[in-house]
Amino acid sequence: METLRNILDTAARGVFPPADGRTTVVPQHCPRDAGVIAFTGHSVVFTDEDPLWVYDTLGALDCDALAATMNARFLAALMDRTGRTTDTIDVMTVGSPLPGEPPLALRENRDPAHPRVVSSRRRRDEVGVWATDGGVLVLGRGIAGRLEAAVEVAEAVRHRGLGRAPALAARHLAGGEPVWADCSRSRS
Repeated sequence: METLRNILDTAARGVFPPADGRTTVVPQHCPRDAGVIAFTGHSVVFTDEDPLWVYDTLGALDCDALAATMNARFLAALMDRTGRTTDTIDVMTVGSPLPGEPPLALRENRDPAHPRVVSSRRRRDEVGVWATDGGVLVLGRGIAGRLEAAVEVAEAVRHRGLGRAPALAARHLAGGEPVWADCSRSRS
């Protein structure tokens, strides 16, 4: 059986689903995570809903089949059917792990009220948090159990390229596995 984790692990190695215009439906990895990942010319819907419901709903849309899974009407139908909400559409990136210690001074952050920590714990398991001058790095298990990084740079020091250092540090902390990041539009 094809799983979302297998699809993402393969994509992390640079092998993507075929750009054949199709949609693959796979089960959710865990109850928290359901959604859509759109690759070039191929989409993956991960849900425990009946795959026939997914295909019928997509087929009823009056839009280009390549765009159907990201169409607002399909996403609204999926949210209604599953009782979910969303706040953004992210771009997913992946970086290979790097050997050695991070080239950045990190200290464990024990502030459970920090907004990035609160947000990460809603979306990830096994969350670790580090602070650095001007920023926060979070690593945790996200969609399909992948290792995901989140970086936040303090408002006073944004737009200076400081986010790159914690992102690079995440790859050194990865323990030999790829590090993913779900990137949304900056709110600053």
